[in-house]
Amino acid sequence: MFTLGQNTQTTAESESLDAWYSLCPSIDVWIKAESDDINYVAHLIPNLKWQGGNLGVRLIYQPKDIVKLRDSFLTDFRAAREVVLKQKADDIKERKLELWPRDLRDYLDRKLSAHFEIKAYLLDPKLVVLDNGQTPQALPEGSEPLESYPFSGLFKVDVIEAQRGFYDPNALHSSKSTGLSSQLNEYYKRHLNPSDLPEEGDLEALWAIEEAKAQFDRRLEESFDDALGEVRSLGYPGFSDPDIKLSSRVEPVDGLDHDSAVIFNIQRANNSPVELALPEKYNGLGYKNLIHMIFKLISFRDAWRRVGKLGKRRSEEDVTVEPIHLVLIEEPEAHLHSQVQQVFIRKAYEVLRKNVDRSLTTQLLVSTHSSNIAHEVKFEKLRYFKRIPAGPTCLIPTSKIVDLSKIFGIPSKRNSLEEQTAKFVARYIKTTHCDLFFANGAILVEGSAERMLLPHFIQHKFDTPKGLNSSYISILEVGGAHAHRLKALIEALDIPTLIITDTDAKDSKSAKKVFPERGKGYLSGSDTLKLWFDLKNKTLDDLLDLAPSATTKGNVKAVYQKGILVEFPVQAGAARSSTQEAIPYTFEDAIALSNITLLQSIDNPTGMLGKMKEALLKDNLPECCSALYSALSGEKAKMALDLLFDIEPEKLKVPEYINDGLMWLEKRLSALSDEYPVQDIDAPAGVKN
Repeated sequence: MFTLGQNTQTTAESESLDAWYSLCPSIDVWIKAESDDINYVAHLIPNLKWQGGNLGVRLIYQPKDIVKLRDSFLTDFRAAREVVLKQKADDIKERKLELWPRDLRDYLDRKLSAHFEIKAYLLDPKLVVLDNGQTPQALPEGSEPLESYPFSGLFKVDVIEAQRGFYDPNALHSSKSTGLSSQLNEYYKRHLNPSDLPEEGDLEALWAIEEAKAQFDRRLEESFDDALGEVRSLGYPGFSDPDIKLSSRVEPVDGLDHDSAVIFNIQRANNSPVELALPEKYNGLGYKNLIHMIFKLISFRDAWRRVGKLGKRRSEEDVTVEPIHLVLIEEPEAHLHSQVQQVFIRKAYEVLRKNVDRSLTTQLLVSTHSSNIAHEVKFEKLRYFKRIPAGPTCLIPTSKIVDLSKIFGIPSKRNSLEEQTAKFVARYIKTTHCDLFFANGAILVEGSAERMLLPHFIQHKFDTPKGLNSSYISILEVGGAHAHRLKALIEALDIPTLIITDTDAKDSKSAKKVFPERGKGYLSGSDTLKLWFDLKNKTLDDLLDLAPSATTKGNVKAVYQKGILVEFPVQAGAARSSTQEAIPYTFEDAIALSNITLLQSIDNPTGMLGKMKEALLKDNLPECCSALYSALSGEKAKMALDLLFDIEPEKLKVPEYINDGLMWLEKRLSALSDEYPVQDIDAPAGVKN
């Protein structure tokens, strides 16, 4: 924006704010209003043709005065540079001193609030389509900001921040602002204090307070009579001096302004002869957080509705209750058990709506890293913040908001298949309680055996500083017939995803599953390969020889069993052995064929492992593979359990196709974690030395 000439004289390329709009943080607020609501939104109507519908306001955090910002920055920038230039060249190289401000960004790190402010601009409703991913409309050149806050009287905003700072009342430096006692005290003063605009129902309490004050004053006089007598013996007060009189002040709110005003009764029985109770400070942080947030919501609601004494003290400007109440809660899960998190998010909106007129609207916005909270909320209510790493087109990391309600199409325009898919995914997310939304990468598996053994493979085989064991991976068991239904969701989240599937060989005529062999014209029954990667026309032979790139689409890759070379037989006493190709049918026989020697060495195996060992002791490989195929036709999950019971997981060799997939996922995540290098800048952007 600013240019420094060789002689350090400055010129302004533009003193207009128009050039700054694309650089400044902004947010568009759209309100749907009817013509009957004109008393609330009259100042937001862009022209006389508006007959109801959308109204938009853009809030921009922009410079207050560009000329002052330029002059102030350049003054400090030149001063710092002149000091450096006066130093000897050798001193500069040796000490590498960089004085503030190095550039405009460094200057604004300290001076941002002094030079920037929030301004509001009206938007054109005709130019907007409220759809996910739409580019915000450009402001007309020379747009003038509104003179006042645009949402006054329209909606009320309340916030519960993440840093709630629960305190120890006995600590040297503590703040009582977050304790329940302090909250009750504030609520009492605002809504219930009988001394504030007393009503008929307050008289009894006021009489009691006055009587308590009178009795306490009499007791004070009696208690201090001797002490004051000694003072009088010294000649004070004299004939014309005022007398000393003690007077107490009894305020009901003072009784709540200490850490023991709220106690927690741990002897719940009403007939207990002894009361056992703990002061608020001894309650756990989880309950403190829960009670704090719930009471905050109650306070927000009643302050919005002007309940009690607050309603009687309203000014003329504060007569009307705002029609919209927006409440923002940041990370409510702190210190809360998973079940309590679910109960809180389930009940929070009910608390905000209790006794609220239906003509008034409440909106609750919660930011969270908790899968428990995300699990409890309806799928279509979720908004996912997708992190986009820095790159050549944008030198800083950014985020994109994904509206999960629209990833399967706009709800009102879905066909029957899209509607079924949306319902399945919503139910699946609800049932599995998955942490997909909080993972850096995902692995989709078809069976419980993969789900149980994959964490061990990752822990023991990919445990490096940048390995998968150091990444946040979500493993989802989806079944072979349903993995493709998650395609729209996975692509919308755009996180690196590995799909581990089976070829599911089947006869081309009868469509029955068969033992996989080359040259038989068999097909694949994998819905994942057919519907996600469009390989429906490929035979089993085609898939066995397919290049890895054919099952990679963007951030998603699928792996499946291919032919592996094994040396067979390997048992002691065998006449001779040879290297032959085996084609596993499932994950389980791939494990067996990749760990022949290890499984043969198990003493007295039982269950599924016993059948697998028996198969591995066959005289030739075809008989071995056929026996494995028959043995694994039952409950295959038992094999994984037997393996975990009889064998140390780190001894297992990972099947080749799974190892290849995990290596791809590791490289993908490692590449995304390496931020795009930002070039060093000696002068501000647009500043020439």
